[in-house]
Amino acid sequence: MSDPSDRLKHKAEELTGKAKEKTGHAIGDERLEAEGQGDQAQSKVKQAADDVKDAARKGTDKIRSTLDR
Repeated sequence: MSDPSDRLKHKAEELTGKAKEKTGHAIGDERLEAEGQGDQAQSKVKQAADDVKDAARKGTDKIRSTLDR
């Protein structure tokens, strides 16, 4: 499985991006709003990569257990 601390870090990055986006929107700062959206997008890509790593590891473990029989 992917490192739980990485998962937490990536989720925190998403929440930070969300806060930047909302703050930028509230104060009329389009650059900050866009930066927040970008941070969220990067974080979601990282989270998807974590999911792929977990799925690959589960698949590998399943193959190994089948071969060990």
